Amino acid sequence: MSDLEAVAAAAGPSGTPPTEPRHVDKRDKPRSLAGDAWIDLRRNKIFWFASILVVIVLLMAIFPSLFTSANPRDCALSRQHAGPSGSAFFGYDFQGCDVYAKTIYGARASIEVGVLATLLSGIIGLLFGLGAGYFGSWVDAILSRFIDIVLGIPFLLAAIVLAKRLSSNPESNGIVAVTITLGVLGWTTAARIMRSSVIASKNQDYVAAARMLGAGPARLMMRHILPNSIASFIVVLTILLGTNIASEATLSFLGIGLKGDAISWGIAISEAGSYVRTAPEPLIWPSIFLAATVLAFIMLGDAVRDAFDPKLR
Repeated sequence: MSDLEAVAAAAGPSGTPPTEPRHVDKRDKPRSLAGDAWIDLRRNKIFWFASILVVIVLLMAIFPSLFTSANPRDCALSRQHAGPSGSAFFGYDFQGCDVYAKTIYGARASIEVGVLATLLSGIIGLLFGLGAGYFGSWVDAILSRFIDIVLGIPFLLAAIVLAKRLSSNPESNGIVAVTITLGVLGWTTAARIMRSSVIASKNQDYVAAARMLGAGPARLMMRHILPNSIASFIVVLTILLGTNIASEATLSFLGIGLKGDAISWGIAISEAGSYVRTAPEPLIWPSIFLAATVLAFIMLGDAVRDAFDPKLR
């Protein structure tokens, strides 16, 4: 068989020459915003440092027994203000309780309040921001003015009044009261960010095309606008989570937050404040863990925000 006959046989009945398979380079494929953000995050040392701290704190809150086998409620006055030892790495407080065990177990209440309050703020901010940004007109005017009113209320003063009113039941440990307080007072920034993102998204061509195809308001918001507006909203909630943890500690320090049998960093700092000159360890260690946790969530939120912001590329 000659060379021409071999080519003709390979071409098939149509007579067209065979085409070689095209090798597509994966690097040529278009990437989404999330894909570009993940590439930037992988190169960001601050992101990995904050992520490691967040994972450690979450493990402390969910599985405290992995870090200590001591009982934080096992207290004896004979060990009052005893120094660090092999059984108690951070020493003992004024009640003879293991400071290390109380610090580890204190992460659970702080993280629980912070997460639940952030979820509540996220739901409220999502509803207000999505409604104001999509409907516009008088709906936007009313919702935006209400956001401004809530934003103008002094946060600490309102939190003190509301938390004290909600935690009037002496049998309550204050977790629900503090969660509601922080949730209903901390959603304004998230609502504003969501509103601006929705306004920018609803004017895009893909939303206009979906509207021409007969998509209703609910479908437009849930299927087209919300997925393209949620990135910056989630970043704000990540930063808000760290702020809520610090706010819970502040309210607990003032005596109007968690109470009763609850164990938290704010309560530990408040109880150790009167003995800081004689025994500083019960005050120092919960403060370090609290500061590191808040810093980790804020750094994580900043890193994610920088990665999702196209202007910073």
